[in-house]
Amino acid sequence: MSDTRQEILDATAALLERAGAEQVSIRDVCQAAGVTAPTVYHHFGDKKDLLEAVAAEGFRRYLSAKHSRKPSADPLADLHRGWTDHVGFGLEHPAFYRLMYGTPNAEQRPSAREGHRVLVGILDRLAETGRLRLPPEQAATMIHTAAVGTTLSLLSLSEGPRTEGLADRMRDAVFGAVLRQNEPSENDGAAAADLARALLATLSARRTEELTPGERGILLELLRKLAS
Repeated sequence: MSDTRQEILDATAALLERAGAEQVSIRDVCQAAGVTAPTVYHHFGDKKDLLEAVAAEGFRRYLSAKHSRKPSADPLADLHRGWTDHVGFGLEHPAFYRLMYGTPNAEQRPSAREGHRVLVGILDRLAETGRLRLPPEQAATMIHTAAVGTTLSLLSLSEGPRTEGLADRMRDAVFGAVLRQNEPSENDGAAAADLARALLATLSARRTEELTPGERGILLELLRKLAS
């Protein structure tokens, strides 16, 4: 990325933080960056393309902070930290955030999909420990939707009783919907064995025309292992 292009991006981002996208003109950007209008158009085409590039820059900064933190030994702690970081970034950089998540097709940007991939990775680790109620992709969609909606609401509402503790309450509500309340105990293995034995008994009492003989044999073998 050329220095001039980055200077234009930085100047635009600074203007947006103060005035908002509707109030910022190409003339304002030129004055702030010390360039001419043809230079801006050369690098970005028009204002729409410039704002799209600023959104991409916002994602770059956001993901850079995420990737700078290595996963901890506790995926649940990482999930909590991810929520806090997401909401915190939006409140600290409202103009960036509105461009990143408050525009049509925002979720289709490659950087947005990368953020989703990071979240799914954390949830995969939680699923491996038996602490997830839903498949990781479904849980990620719920958590991300709640985080974005909460952050945009906090940006649009004035501070007061309506917003006090909102981010924490929303986090607790959505985490409660996708996570098991307690870590798996030794009794979970016994419960799984009981369920396997019950299913074995059911299969022995009925025909399974939905399954081929090979599929039925594989299923029975797996259930016997779980039952033992």
